[in-house]
Amino acid sequence: MNFLKRFLAACLFAFGPAAAVAEDLPELRAAMLASGTVNWEISTIKAHEFDRKNGFELTVQDYADNGATRVAFEGGEADTMVADWIWVANQRAAGKNYVFIPYSLAVGGLVVKDDSGIKALPDLAGKKIGIAGGPLDKSWLILRAYAKQQHGMDLATETEQVFGAPPLIFKSALSGETAGAINFWHFLAKMKAKGMHELISVSDAAAALKLDPDTPLLGYVLKGDYAAAHPGIVKGLYKASRAAKDLLRDDDEAWKGCETR
Repeated sequence: MNFLKRFLAACLFAFGPAAAVAEDLPELRAAMLASGTVNWEISTIKAHEFDRKNGFELTVQDYADNGATRVAFEGGEADTMVADWIWVANQRAAGKNYVFIPYSLAVGGLVVKDDSGIKALPDLAGKKIGIAGGPLDKSWLILRAYAKQQHGMDLATETEQVFGAPPLIFKSALSGETAGAINFWHFLAKMKAKGMHELISVSDAAAALKLDPDTPLLGYVLKGDYAAAHPGIVKGLYKASRAAKDLLRDDDEAWKGCETR
């Protein structure tokens, strides 16, 4: 009996410190769009413990739209979020010290119903456009610049805009409440399957504007002060993101664990 007690005590001594270290990992609070593709990466990071393997614990709070994630981030309720580089550049120009870690090159486009009769951007004059995001959404700004360059048209003044969360824009476009919709690419895939087609893609518009196609349009955003105080967490986030991307690229089975919350 004494031997058993000594054995159990030795096990507790051996495993106790390791467990304590694991529990003491610094937390990185992330405000994420519940319907965004970032959840595929976040799910992979958590399922394979890429966060813990890189020295931090990622905790996620879901929000309905980008505006809410930005309020949480700017208000100190979250340490990071995913945002457009255009939005981040705008904030930096306004004096905010934000740090951008590239996340994705994927972009969407503007779709219309197959039977709408709309053949080009000028046909949207006087009509409603649904836009997933806000007035500084990257896709909206790029398409505005493209319309100005190609057609001498200001989409902001010649159309009515309805800004909202991706699921709302998805439903309003299918119901005919809006004549066109700018949405995230994974929602556009569903919309095309339900009788809509792409009038112009953001990637094609960006190419026409001679923007660098390798520029990451989305990224994780952190405050500069936080990054300076926690360089290990920032480096760990980059490594965890890279590990998740590599796994999803190379292993089809890894996608089974992905979800959009």
